[in-house]
Amino acid sequence: MEKRANKISKKGQVTIFVIIGIVIVVLSVLVYLFSPNIKYFFGFETQNPSAFMQSCLEDEISEVVGEISVQGGSLNPEHYIMYLGERVEYLCYTEEYYKTCVVQQPMLKNHVEDEIKSAISASASKCLADLKESYQGKGYSVNLGGGNFDVELLPKRISTLFNNSVVISKGSSEKYDSLNVVVNDNLYELVSIAGSIISWETRYGDAETTTYMNYYHDLKVEKKKQSDGSTVYILSDRNTGNKFQFASRSVAWPAGYGVSG
Repeated sequence: MEKRANKISKKGQVTIFVIIGIVIVVLSVLVYLFSPNIKYFFGFETQNPSAFMQSCLEDEISEVVGEISVQGGSLNPEHYIMYLGERVEYLCYTEEYYKTCVVQQPMLKNHVEDEIKSAISASASKCLADLKESYQGKGYSVNLGGGNFDVELLPKRISTLFNNSVVISKGSSEKYDSLNVVVNDNLYELVSIAGSIISWETRYGDAETTTYMNYYHDLKVEKKKQSDGSTVYILSDRNTGNKFQFASRSVAWPAGYGVSG
């Protein structure tokens, strides 16, 4: 009987150790998933400032990116061709025949970033004001430092970083040195490929699109020749449907001499 009791006691100890082990694993997973926001999971009354800005701005950024992307990278294109009802900006252009084009946006990535920033500026300011009001409405003291924000195209995402420090107090204080809104989008990749195509247009007046599709299997590149010698390039992600299109006019031929493509 004593051996049996000892055996049962050992089984009980093993069971306790197993339970403790499971609890430790669960807590570790929670810390991994929610850190540094684990404190909010266990009772902080509202979402953290970056999460607030994310929910406030994400949809608008996506909408602006979609609009800019079908217009060659500009919100209000000045030099463009109409294609299927869209104003598609020339990123490379010459009005002469037989001549290669001149790049119109030499810093395309920076230009697109500036266009997105300009388009969301008013909404960004309102979201910051709403952030402060939301916390104050829940009894918090809020110190929102001044600062600007930057939009950056990064691989597979668009980052909007607010250089505003935020201190939130109610009993204890929480400080955030900056706020970040991230939108999953491969505009960085599409703009990079557009820049490569433009380089070919400036050298040879044309670009071999199949090369890009052979290398990037998720990429679809369409080349639409127009009657005035212009070409509209359409770059699409086969998985997400994200698109970037732009126009070029390079080594154009007079009417009746062009080669359709």
